[in-house]
Amino acid sequence: QVQLVESGGGLVQAGGSLRLPCAASGGTFSRYTTGWFRQAPGKEREFVAARRWSGGMTYYADSVKGRFTITRDSAKNTILLQMNSLKPEDTAVYYCAASPSSCSGYGCYAGSGLYDYWGQGTQVTVSS
Repeated sequence: QVQLVESGGGLVQAGGSLRLPCAASGGTFSRYTTGWFRQAPGKEREFVAARRWSGGMTYYADSVKGRFTITRDSAKNTILLQMNSLKPEDTAVYYCAASPSSCSGYGCYAGSGLYDYWGQGTQVTVSS
């Protein structure tokens, strides 16, 4: 059974950086699509970033483009979200997600319906 476990969240000042690892187990991830989403208090879950585990195109929400980077460490079966130049509006619970399905285009990768597996989330708080 596929399991995703996020870590690395915490409190950081505006302008700072955090790196969120998501440890993946129970699947053949070389064929998976992986993504990060976030949910702020009182708001709906929103797309942050996505990529195929094997490489290729990466997709980012406009709000994080140029500041966040999604990568993976195959040796550790880990999906990584590097977050730089953090802003108070980045405060949210961050979730990693994975799917054995593939698709094409930003609209598909950014849709939460693509993803079958979700982590439990990790809190990121950015102070001003």
